[in-house]
Amino acid sequence: MDARDVIKRPIITEASMLATDEKKYTFEVDVRANKIEVRQAVEEIFGVKVEKVNILNVRAKFKRVGRYAGYTNKRRKAIVKLTKDSKDIQIFAEEA
Repeated sequence: MDARDVIKRPIITEASMLATDEKKYTFEVDVRANKIEVRQAVEEIFGVKVEKVNILNVRAKFKRVGRYAGYTNKRRKAIVKLTKDSKDIQIFAEEA
């Protein structure tokens, strides 16, 4: 699997942005990806050193819109912790 296929997008919430102070970044990853593939993909894409990877499976939620009902997609999240000497990941572009 290619590195760009493993990592789908960063998860940007209030809690995940507060965790960036501790060099922890949250990404939505492919449901078939394991910790080793996530580590290699983050190091290849962003050019950083990864210390630890935690993975969570997020189950599908039941949702209704009027009389139509269904489930959201199941997801997989990865929380990646960088080493102390590693540079930070820039999720948002710097303004000039």
